This record gives sequence, C-alpha cells and structure tokens, in this order.
Amino acid sequence: MLQQLRTSVLMLLSFTALTGVVYPLAVTGIAWVLMQDQALGSLLRRDGKVVGSSLVGQSFTSERYFHPRPSATTGADPTDANKSIDAPYNASASTGSNLGPITKKLIDRVQASVDELRKEGVDGPIPVDAVTTSSSGLDPDISPENARMQVLRVAKARSLPEQRVHALVNAQVEERALGILGESKVNVLRLNLALDSLGAP
Repeated sequence: MLQQLRTSVLMLLSFTALTGVVYPLAVTGIAWVLMQDQALGSLLRRDGKVVGSSLVGQSFTSERYFHPRPSATTGADPTDANKSIDAPYNASASTGSNLGPITKKLIDRVQASVDELRKEGVDGPIPVDAVTTSSSGLDPDISPENARMQVLRVAKARSLPEQRVHALVNAQVEERALGILGESKVNVLRLNLALDSLGAP
C-alpha cells in the first residue's frame, strides 16, 4: 500500500514538474529564440513608442483613418457595476455578441452601420466584415474589399490623391498563407501607421 502511494506521489510530482515547469519553459525559450517578435506580442512602434499589437484590433473612428470591423465587446457600466455596456475593442473582454441573426438589436446595429457607410458615399455592395463583428471582437484585420471601400473617405479627409491611398492599401494586402489557407487580409493598425508615414499633403 505504502509502495503504491509512494509511486503515485512520485509520478504526480514528476509530471507536474515536467508538464507544468519544464515544458512551458522549453516552449517559451524556443519561441524567444526563433520568434522573438511574436513571443513579445507582435508589438508595433511609432517613434520608439508602442502603439499596439498587430494581433489585437483597436478602435479608429476618425475619418482620417481606416476603420476596423465593428466590435461587440462590453465593459462594466461605470454607474452600476452589475450591468455591462457596449465597449468596442475592450481587450479585457474578448467575445462576440452571441446575438442571433433575427435579433432586433443585431439587425438594427447592422442597418445603422450600412446607413453610415451610405452617408459616407459608399455605393454598391458593402463587404460583410464592414458591418458585422468577429467572434473575438478584437479582429485586427479587415478584408481588402473593406479597406478599398474606405479609400475615398480617407483620401478626402487627408487631401490625398485616391490613387496614392489605393496603392498604399494594395501594398498592405496579406495574401492567403501558402496560397490556400485563410483569406486575404489587411492589418488595420499597420495600414494606419503606413498612412501616417505618408506625412501631411
């Protein structure tokens, strides 16, 4: 009996050390050596200061910037801690809205986004990711179609030639991995940093 108990305790301690300490440290060490940028969070900097991560979306609302896809994250209501309120791109509350396709709140929100884009002068089909949220609420990327749809607004707000902004978008498009995996995408933060690097007209 004692022999079996001793063996069980020894195995528990051994595997706890192996899977809880040695393995995580080994994976972290390998990541640090082979992919240091990713291991540190894929941080992006401007003028030496961290402005965000290429892996986590953030809110851009100015007409001078490309906008990310909508976010359905929430946060605590400052007036009542038992309630939550809409808090787009709240990185501490990554989640989708969980609203069904026939939910009035979802339909109204999507329609409001469509109406806003029409006011901006968007004509023709609207990319789905321009009016719907991702499952995380923190998607850092948009479709190339979504980015191209915003060119007119951004170019007008910055007094830049449309062709120049189109070229910038096209240069930021990341194609499918290995040509078949995922979808083409544009990282919004990278695109906006590149946009700022164009300087004032």
